[in-house]
Amino acid sequence: MSEETFPGPALRPLQLQIGGQSIAGFESPGSGRPILLVHGNSSSSRIWQKQLQGPLGAKYRLIAIDLPGHGASSPPPDPEQGYSGAGYAACIAAVARELGLKDAVVVGWSLGGHAVLNAAASLPMAAGLMIFGTPPISKTPDGFSGFKGLTAATFAPDPSEEQIEEWMQSAFAPGYSPRPSFADPDFRRTDGNARGCLGASVQAGRFADEVEIVRNLKIPLAIVQGGEEQIVDLGYLQRLPAPTLWRGQVQVIEGAGHATQWERAEAFDRTLDAFASSV
Repeated sequence: MSEETFPGPALRPLQLQIGGQSIAGFESPGSGRPILLVHGNSSSSRIWQKQLQGPLGAKYRLIAIDLPGHGASSPPPDPEQGYSGAGYAACIAAVARELGLKDAVVVGWSLGGHAVLNAAASLPMAAGLMIFGTPPISKTPDGFSGFKGLTAATFAPDPSEEQIEEWMQSAFAPGYSPRPSFADPDFRRTDGNARGCLGASVQAGRFADEVEIVRNLKIPLAIVQGGEEQIVDLGYLQRLPAPTLWRGQVQVIEGAGHATQWERAEAFDRTLDAFASSV
C-alpha cells in the first residue's frame, strides 16, 4: 500500500465497477462483522493502513475504499454530481450493496464522515455509524460553526505548495512527525475537481442538513474527536442533538489530531472495537 510496512497479513485489493466508475480499495483478512471505512478530502484508503493490517483487521472484515477521484478510483462521469455529498453517499451505498454487506458498521473520517451521514438513509444494512473529524453541517446561520478553520487548499482545484503544506499541518496534531509518506502524494494525486466541485456545491447551498440527519437517526452513532484536533470544534459536537449517541457523549482520544486513526491508532482501534462489539 505504501512504503510504511506492517507485520500483518497481505490485504486483498478491491476493484469494483459502480455505474460508470471504478472504485478501488482494500479488504482485510478478518471474518468478523464488516466495517466499511471511508477516508477524507484528498486522502485515500491508505490512511486506514494501521487498521487494515493490525489486530482490528484480523478480527473484523475491514473494507477501505477510495472515493471517486481519490486514490486509485476513477473520477465520476458527472463531476458536479459525483463530487458532492449526495454523490459520495450514492457511491458508499452502491459499494455496500455490491459487497453484500449486512449488519455492518460504517466509519467516516472528515469528508468521509459527511458522506456517511448523507448515505445513512441508503444504508439499511448498517448496524451503526461512526464519524470523526466531522462536524455535521446544517442550513442554519451557524451551520458551519463546527469548523475551527478550513485552509485554502480544502476547496482549491489547483492549490499551491504552500497551501498544501498548510493543509497537511492542520490534518495532524501540532508538531506531529513524521506524517505518513503517502499523505502528500495522495493529496496531489486527487482530482482537483473533487475539491473545486465540492466547494461550489457548498457555496451554492447544495448540501443536506446533517444535523437533522443526526437528530433523526435510528441506529447508534459514535462520534470521536482527537484531543489535539485543529479543524473541528469539540464544543460544537457536544451540543449536537444526537439521541442515539453511543455512550451518551463524544469519545475524545487524547494526543491525537484530525487524523486520529493514524496518530493514535491503538486508542482509536480500541474505541472502534468497543463500538463494533456493542451495536
